[in-house]
Amino acid sequence: IRIATGADAEQVTAIYAPYVEQSAVSFESVVPSIEEMAARISDRQPAYPWLVAEDGDRRVVGYAYAGRFAARAAYSWSVETSVYVAEAARRRGVGRGLYTALFQILAAQGYRRAFGGIALPNAPSVALHESMGFTPSGVYRAVGWKFGAWHDVGWWQRSLGATDAEPQPPRPYTDLPVTTLHGALATGAVELS
Repeated sequence: IRIATGADAEQVTAIYAPYVEQSAVSFESVVPSIEEMAARISDRQPAYPWLVAEDGDRRVVGYAYAGRFAARAAYSWSVETSVYVAEAARRRGVGRGLYTALFQILAAQGYRRAFGGIALPNAPSVALHESMGFTPSGVYRAVGWKFGAWHDVGWWQRSLGATDAEPQPPRPYTDLPVTTLHGALATGAVELS
């Protein structure tokens, strides 16, 4: 697992495309261009990390990222997270590994809460999120229209740190000690055979 760069955009787009074209997992209706995906990766960093998981042949098999939860200043310590895994790498610990590393980095940055929105039904995503410590926090009913049907979005949340004192502003992951960043990335490592 490593920090993503714009050079990963082609492989990330290939992983994401089936989620857009074949399911309601993503509410996007058009697969973003490689250039758009490169901009998404670059524009969030270093305030919000993008991570990729590679197999032994250095092919990207999954990615996870965080982004702003909401625009108002009081939400500055909360993030929305997402994880996507290539079909051939699913159910092999890639999503768990990516989230493990992502949450450690986010906590070190000073974020306090992570939120995940899941288009329902999606039992595998719900199971992953709940296994990673997320708890249900609500459902937006019939909020998205895709493929001729209305879809609910369930929301889950997870603690990243204590909320018992006034927080310092979250810092970019590039300001973290290198050992902290590398240690967090290593915690998510998964052996793919």
